[in-house]
Amino acid sequence: MSRATTGFGTAEPAADCPACPRLVAFRHDVRSLHPGWHNAPVASFGDTSGQLLIVGLAPGMKGANRTGRPFTGDYAGDLLYKTLISHRFASGVYDARPDDGLELADCLITNAVRCLPPQNKPNGAEIKACRPFLLATMAGMPNLRAVLALGRIAHETFLSTVGARRSAHPFGHNCAHELDGLTLFDSYHCSRYNTNTGRLTEMMFNDVFDAIDRFLGRQD
Repeated sequence: MSRATTGFGTAEPAADCPACPRLVAFRHDVRSLHPGWHNAPVASFGDTSGQLLIVGLAPGMKGANRTGRPFTGDYAGDLLYKTLISHRFASGVYDARPDDGLELADCLITNAVRCLPPQNKPNGAEIKACRPFLLATMAGMPNLRAVLALGRIAHETFLSTVGARRSAHPFGHNCAHELDGLTLFDSYHCSRYNTNTGRLTEMMFNDVFDAIDRFLGRQD
């Protein structure tokens, strides 16, 4: 097992990555308002020897952009890490802070875009600019077999990253797609909005991880 909150070489952009002018400007604006926050590209977190890669779209303002760890400090993380613990992909206690001692096993969490975008919406150029980091993250996982995309945009971004046709692999909650050497699983995003509206329930989210467990042969 490996606990990693720092970069994996070229898999992570520099703290002051200049690649996307709009994101750089927004980063500077948020730094001036909240100088104690992370306010930089958010590195992947977890086990690089794992079989599962979980891909979100981008850091949240008060979550990962504040704390510096993916899905940490907002509601999406509450549900994600609770589910990871119950499925033995994580151990310890999730306390919504990067020094809570939580460890991941057999999985890694990352975002397709590593910097906070305005209104949580990266544009196409920004997604494309971050593509090499996602590819390098995958290349650094020698045992990778499954990818979980959290939300339709993360799903479509991942397909574009690996050169798969979107029309051949439409997004659908708890659907699985056979790609070249990988299986892509889909889930609605574990956001507060989706859970409050009933679009995603805890049972529905657990069902996705049950399917991943079966695929990886991790059932009890």
